[in-house]
Amino acid sequence: MYDALTYPYASQRTVTYGKNGMVATSQPLASQAGLEILKQGGNAVDAAIATAACLTVVEPTSNGIGSDAFALVWVKDKLYGLNGSGPAPQAASIEAVKEDGTEEMPKFGWKPVTVPGTPAAWAELSERFGKLPFADLFVPAIRYAEEGFPLSPVLAESWKKAVAAYKKQFNGSEFNPWFETFTFDGRAPEAGELWSSPGHADTLRKIADTNGRSFYSGELAERIEAFSNQYNGFLQKSDLEAYRPEWVEPIAVNYKGYDVWEIPPNGQGIAALMALNILKEDSFSTREDELTYHKQIEAMKLAFADAEKYVSDPKWMTQNPADMLSDAYAAKRRSEIGEEALTPEAGDPSASGTVYLAAADGEGNMVSFIQSNYMGFGSGIVVPETGIALQNRGHNFSMDPAHDNALYPGKKTLHTIIPGFLTKDNQAVGPFGVMGGFMQPQGHLQVVINTVDFNLNPQAALDAPRWQWMKDKHVMFETGVPNDIVKNLARRGHQVEVSYTQAPFGRGQIIWRNPVTGVLAGGTEARTDGAVTAY
Repeated sequence: MYDALTYPYASQRTVTYGKNGMVATSQPLASQAGLEILKQGGNAVDAAIATAACLTVVEPTSNGIGSDAFALVWVKDKLYGLNGSGPAPQAASIEAVKEDGTEEMPKFGWKPVTVPGTPAAWAELSERFGKLPFADLFVPAIRYAEEGFPLSPVLAESWKKAVAAYKKQFNGSEFNPWFETFTFDGRAPEAGELWSSPGHADTLRKIADTNGRSFYSGELAERIEAFSNQYNGFLQKSDLEAYRPEWVEPIAVNYKGYDVWEIPPNGQGIAALMALNILKEDSFSTREDELTYHKQIEAMKLAFADAEKYVSDPKWMTQNPADMLSDAYAAKRRSEIGEEALTPEAGDPSASGTVYLAAADGEGNMVSFIQSNYMGFGSGIVVPETGIALQNRGHNFSMDPAHDNALYPGKKTLHTIIPGFLTKDNQAVGPFGVMGGFMQPQGHLQVVINTVDFNLNPQAALDAPRWQWMKDKHVMFETGVPNDIVKNLARRGHQVEVSYTQAPFGRGQIIWRNPVTGVLAGGTEARTDGAVTAY
C-alpha cells in the first residue's frame, strides 16, 4: 500500500511495527498506559479508554475530564461512530449571554461551558465493546495523577505559554482554582519537573468506580453545579443528568479506491470529505508541485466555507449532509477552482487544539479516538479540588439567531475535533487523526493524499511539511515547503506566510493494518512528544 522509504523532509522517526497491539498518542506515558492494558488482555477499546484517561493527566494543555470526545470503532468488520459532544445548558441562550453587554460568546469563564461528554463516552464505549472491567482501565491514569509524572519538552513549552497568557486574561476569582491546579505558586512546571494532582486522581477514581455516573448524577455533578452557581454559570446538574452520548452512522466518500470515514455533523469532519470529493478527479503528478498545493488549498477553502455556514447540530442544519457530499455538488465546486486564488464563499448544496489517539489489537479491532477541551486548557474553569478542567466549546456558537449554528438551549455546536478512519474494499486500513482546531480537516486531507496519492508510509505521511488555510486568501506554510513553490503560489494570488514554528500545523497519529498478515504500522508526530508503543 505504501513505499517503505521515509519522506525527504521527515524527522528521524521511523515507522513502528507490531503484531499483537499498538497505541499511538502525543504523549509517551499515555501510549504506554494503553499498551499496559492490551498486555493485560484488554482489546483496542479498553486500550483507547485507558489512554484517553491518562491523557487528561499527562497532557492537560489539550484535554481534561471536562472534555468532549468522538470515536470511530472498527469491530468485527463494521465501523461504529460515537458522538460524545455535549449540548448547551438549558439556561444558555443568546439573550442570556448578552445580558451583561457581551456581544460575542467569550472564550473563557463559565459562559462557553457546554455539557462535557468525555466521561460518558468512556463508559459507553466500555459497556458496548470493552473486555476488561471499567475500573481497571483507570489504574495508570490514577497512578500518574497521584504520584506525579515528569513533563515532556513540548508539553512544558505549551504549559508555559498558557500560564503567561492566562495571567493577563484571567481576572476573576473563578479562575483561581486553575492556577492552584496547574501552577507552582504562579509559575508553570518545567520540562522534567514532576507535576501531580491528587484531586484529579480522586475524580478519576470516582468515575471509574461508578461507570461515570458520579460525574453526571452524583457527587461530582453536585460540585460542578455548586461552582457554576457561585459564578452565575449556565451549567446545572439537570443538564448533566440528561446527557447521553449518541451512536451515529459514520459518513464517507470514496477517494481513489479508499473509503475515508468521519463522524457526521455536528463535527467538522465533513469539510475534509467535501474537499477530498472535489479533488478525487485530479491526478497529482508529484507532491512538491505548485499545482498540487494550489488545488488542495482551493478545495479546502470551498469546503470550509460550506462547513462554516451550514454545519451544526444536525437537527438545526438547513442543508442535508448527503447533499453536501454528493458527486454533483463536488463537480460544481470543482469547476469553481481556477488558476488564481479565490476568496471562498459558501455554495448551495441543496441545489445539486485536542488530543488524538489510535489503538489496535491483535484481533483486528481498531479505534480512532479524539477528546479535547478546546483552545488548550479550555474555559479556564477548574472545579475546586477535583482536577476537572471544563471545555469551552460554546465559544463556537453564533450569536446570530438566523445562523445554522446559532446558540439555543440544548443544542450542540459546530465541533472541531474529528477522528478519521480509512477502509479499502470493506476491510480496515486503520485509524488516523490530526489535532489542532480548524487545522484538523486540513490535516486529514493532507494525510490522506500523502497516503493514497503519494504512497507515503504512516510516519512519512505525518512528517511531510504542511500548509494551513487561515482565512480569505491567507495560507500559512511550514518551512519544509520548498521556497520556489511558496513564491509561485504567491504569484497565483495566495497571501503566503511561512511559519518557523510547528505549532500551527497540528499533531497526528496513524495506525495502518496489513489485511493479509495483520501486521500493524504506526506513525506519530515529530511536532510533539508523541510515541507509538507496540508488541
